[in-house]
Amino acid sequence: MNTPLSWIKAYVPELVVSPQEYTDAMTLSGTKVEGFECLDKNLEKIVVGHILSIERHPDADKLIICQVNVGEETVQIVTGASNVAVGDKVPVVLDGGKVAGGHDGGALPEAGIKIKKGKLRGIESCGMMCSIEELGGTSEMYPDAPESGIYILPGDAIPGEDAVELLGFHDTVFEYEITSNRVDCYSVIGIAREAAATFRKSFVPPVVTATGNKEDINDYLKVSVKDNKLCPRYCARMVKNIKIAPSPVWMQRRLAACGIRPINNIVDITNYVMEEFGQPMHAFDYDYIANHEIIVACAKDGDTFQTLDGQERKLDRSILMINDGEKAVGIAGIMGGDNSKITDDVKTMVFEAACFDGTNIRLSSKKVGLRTDASGKFEKGLDPNNAILAMNRACQLIEELGAGEVVGGIIDIYPETREGKRIPFEPEKMNRLLGTKISAETMLEYYKMIELGYDESSSDILIPTFRQDLECMADLAEEVARFFGYDKIPVSLPNGEATTGKLSYKLRVEQIAREVAEFAGFSQGMTYSFESPKVFDKLLLPIDSPLRVTVNILNPLGEDFSVMRTSPLHGMLNSLSTNYNRRNKSVRLYELANIYLPKAIPLTELPEERMQLTFGFYGDGDFFDMKGVVEELFEKTGMNKKPHYKPASDKPFLHPGRSAEIIYDGITIGYIGEVHPEVTDNYKISERAYVAVIDMPSMIPFTDFDRKYVGIAKYPAVTRDISMVVPKNILVGQIEEVIEQRGGNNLEGYELFDIYEGAQILSGFKSVAYSITFRATDHTLEDQEVSAVMKKILNGLQGLGIELRA
Repeated sequence: MNTPLSWIKAYVPELVVSPQEYTDAMTLSGTKVEGFECLDKNLEKIVVGHILSIERHPDADKLIICQVNVGEETVQIVTGASNVAVGDKVPVVLDGGKVAGGHDGGALPEAGIKIKKGKLRGIESCGMMCSIEELGGTSEMYPDAPESGIYILPGDAIPGEDAVELLGFHDTVFEYEITSNRVDCYSVIGIAREAAATFRKSFVPPVVTATGNKEDINDYLKVSVKDNKLCPRYCARMVKNIKIAPSPVWMQRRLAACGIRPINNIVDITNYVMEEFGQPMHAFDYDYIANHEIIVACAKDGDTFQTLDGQERKLDRSILMINDGEKAVGIAGIMGGDNSKITDDVKTMVFEAACFDGTNIRLSSKKVGLRTDASGKFEKGLDPNNAILAMNRACQLIEELGAGEVVGGIIDIYPETREGKRIPFEPEKMNRLLGTKISAETMLEYYKMIELGYDESSSDILIPTFRQDLECMADLAEEVARFFGYDKIPVSLPNGEATTGKLSYKLRVEQIAREVAEFAGFSQGMTYSFESPKVFDKLLLPIDSPLRVTVNILNPLGEDFSVMRTSPLHGMLNSLSTNYNRRNKSVRLYELANIYLPKAIPLTELPEERMQLTFGFYGDGDFFDMKGVVEELFEKTGMNKKPHYKPASDKPFLHPGRSAEIIYDGITIGYIGEVHPEVTDNYKISERAYVAVIDMPSMIPFTDFDRKYVGIAKYPAVTRDISMVVPKNILVGQIEEVIEQRGGNNLEGYELFDIYEGAQILSGFKSVAYSITFRATDHTLEDQEVSAVMKKILNGLQGLGIELRA
């Protein structure tokens, strides 16, 4: 979207601002300016000149000598232009002035071209007469300019006055980045409204006056809309006695500044209103409309249509068309047809201003391979209430410019009127959201500037239909913030743990779990939550296993992805299998992922999702390596009690003699073990594999990140080693329970340092040796104190059938 500052000032007459100030302020208030171009850049000392006389150059056939009145003096200028004559008014750059460029069509010089007094073939020349290109314009945007030669100014131009001002180059064109939700800002009026609010100036939109003779358009034209969803509003007016002529200079200048080539008064009016109101319009030659009837309906599959650019377009039944009584005359919202275009011979025309479904226009534009300025606006979703305003504005310009006679009345098909919205006015909530203390009165002043109403009886903000982006309280708060000034909002800390840059407690535990796993050499894996029911057989689960009760997918990709997993093991073993069969010798993987346990079958509510931390490896390592990783995790997450391991008998996928449940403070929080050989065979893993699964919801309540400082011990430790003959069915965990229970307050720690089975030990027994450490915090332990505690421990061990080894 481009707009010249002069056009904005036409509706904000009090606006006095530099281009950079305008850019900065508009961007901060929410209308982002991408950049600007000063049209008079590098134009200096350029005035209107009046050619008084012309004579041939004595030494050059193609040069002439002109005496030019430039106001206070007459100067001599030598030129090679062939299109000038005595009496012409031309732009003249004086000695020491600058012009923008030349005729070569290349890039304009950044600093312009400086003109100095000099001699051409021995004859003094005190300046230069300019072409439109040398002033930075183009013959396309200034259609009255010659293709090559000096630009001829209007005959009423006054010698010596500013030619740059006369040509409209004292202006700045701004380029905006308009977001798709601000459809109102795809118009000069919308931008002007924002500028007026930004600079606290009065907004004076154009006043649209009534037009039309005493006739009735319904006597000339009939309109019907077959699809009101794709065309919620269609307006039509007629103009007779058309007089095709150039549009006035002011209109040409404004269109040219927006990058639109002036053509004639009728075409320029439609383009002008499109830019001014953001409402595309189209004109048809009334004499070419069969049966004098317009029908808005979709095309048929296989239809073709020739647009104004002469291209044949393929259509289908989803593309909305404008038709007459016999044929299509335009693709709705995109481009009219060659068969009804406005020509210089037009006598009567039909003006169309409509609102079309934005999504359909966008899709239709892609299908026919044609995107226009009109389709670019329609696809954003225009305000249907804007169509009638734009239509009446166009007819007003027709009458003001003497381009034709407007027929009375209007055809307006608008079955469902779009009304404005109401949003409750809640200043306290908005201040809490923004962290401000803005008064309700100030907020209402901001709303008034952008034409939002206020209903005191209901305390509602009234949203006009052109502000389709305002939906809730937060949107209203944003309007306050951008006019109050984002830079004025005080710094404040947000509320709530999740918004202060801090992870939630659960995520902190999971983060530590990842760190422990990766420090231990495990790589993170990610597997599918969808599985096949066949995996339960691979895991040797019995038919009545609760893990076979699954959530079934209604529209699965296939049988292999038809149920939600109830165990994380298949994904882990499948990943290990892939690595093993790709000849990776030693692989360690971990995964944090959910399992899905239905609460009832058939489903009556969402299943329970439980996060499981799964470790798996083969190659280097054994059961005790896996056990060490699990205990490292417990230590790093503040689980200071020692976990216990109970031999697992209900896990058919684990080796019956090399697996255990992990119990912490009496609660089972996971399991660990070697994978059953049959299961590893099912997954084509030909060596031992180990897994551990921690149920995170069961583990997290025991975690603690509070760290307490313990000073360095002042008193020495006392260590006692014991070697025991232990029945094989006694686990070291049972021995450690006795040591913990009977060790008293001075027990500092214990360590298993030897397990032996051999010829020197009776059959059915094993030798187990522990080192036990005692330390008091307030005195040096004496031998009798330690001996008394050791006696208690040994008595407890004897109760398990354990004897000291001789």
